[in-house]
Amino acid sequence: MRVFVKNKRNQSLMPCKPQRARLLLKHGKAKIISYLPFTIQLFCATGETIQPIKVGIDSGAKYIGFAITSGNKVFGKGTIELRDDVSNLLTVRKTYRRSRRNRKTRYRKPRFENRSKPEGWLPPSIQSRVDNTINWINKIMKALPEPEITVEVGKFDAAKLKNPDIQGKAYQQGEAFGFWNTRYYVFARDNYTCQICKKKGDILQTHHIIQKRDGGTDNADNLVSIHAKCHADFHQGRIHHTFKKPKQYRETVFMNVLRRQILKRVNCKITYGSYTKIAGDTLALDKSHHNDAIAIAGIKAIKSNPNDVLYIKQFRKKKRSLHEAIPRKGRKIPNRAAKRNAKNTKELKGVFLGDSVSVFGQKGYVSGFTGTSGFYVKTIGGEYITKLGKAYKQVSYKDITFIRHNGFGHNFGHFA
Repeated sequence: MRVFVKNKRNQSLMPCKPQRARLLLKHGKAKIISYLPFTIQLFCATGETIQPIKVGIDSGAKYIGFAITSGNKVFGKGTIELRDDVSNLLTVRKTYRRSRRNRKTRYRKPRFENRSKPEGWLPPSIQSRVDNTINWINKIMKALPEPEITVEVGKFDAAKLKNPDIQGKAYQQGEAFGFWNTRYYVFARDNYTCQICKKKGDILQTHHIIQKRDGGTDNADNLVSIHAKCHADFHQGRIHHTFKKPKQYRETVFMNVLRRQILKRVNCKITYGSYTKIAGDTLALDKSHHNDAIAIAGIKAIKSNPNDVLYIKQFRKKKRSLHEAIPRKGRKIPNRAAKRNAKNTKELKGVFLGDSVSVFGQKGYVSGFTGTSGFYVKTIGGEYITKLGKAYKQVSYKDITFIRHNGFGHNFGHFA
């Protein structure tokens, strides 16, 4: 992948080959200003001829594919994996807060002035992925000189995906129209029959096919009618039953939101998957996020296409300031007492959470510590380091080769 270049005035130049960047750094004519994406800044004046550059972005609910092209050459390509743990983290935080408030001896009256949502509010899990997607697009735009960016977006009709025959007022009425609530609609849909023992009568309850903790919703598709006794026996493991899992439409909702946000916040061209499919088949590219991005960029023929692909994974920074002793910025901890209290600013022998390291010849990032010299190291796929087929959950400090700090673990990337 080409290396991004900035001149002395911090303006973007044409990307250069890694060999040239290595020589510039070796002879002290440039410095590294960013690792993801890898960017250098020149100390000396140079030619600033600019060639047309096109960038393709394959946006998605979990992965972003990008490709940088010029003429009939591919300068670089990669895949970015977005965070998908925001919703679970918010649920855990809510549980802790509710437990803490219940333990308080002094009663606090409920407050309602903070319940209203501002205009344009989005759920935090969706807002996180939207912001990260747009931030990566802007980061690539700033690293290149006057690029022409094309983004593939999706436009879906979730109601028609559920019911292809839906039309007219049925869009507003919904499937539970005419019932007191969704629960009674589920009972009527199942003919007041338990979906485990297939018998009528007794008290009915609704059961979530996909549990709420696993991302299930309260939609009727995810609910079934079960007798109260069968419900208790099922959860206690006395009876076993397999329910048909409903289709999930979260990605379609997110893609609709992302399309509107990109149109509003990013200056770029828009395309859709039907055009990408035709372009990809014309170029004879395998199906992948970065290859789709090459087709999206609008390249007509490929003369040079490097094999290396940059994979970037985003994860939690683990830098929340829960204690007054923790500094809000930087890695410096004022004293030993503060260091002991800094539960979310972990460090061991100069290695911090999220730092890039190499173990047994494999690249990964530090996900935790144990004892005084033990590390938990995971690959970009979230798996533990393996050697000769054996997974090493913990590795010693002597087995680790430090690569670089990763900005408190916000981004981790490597070439494959």
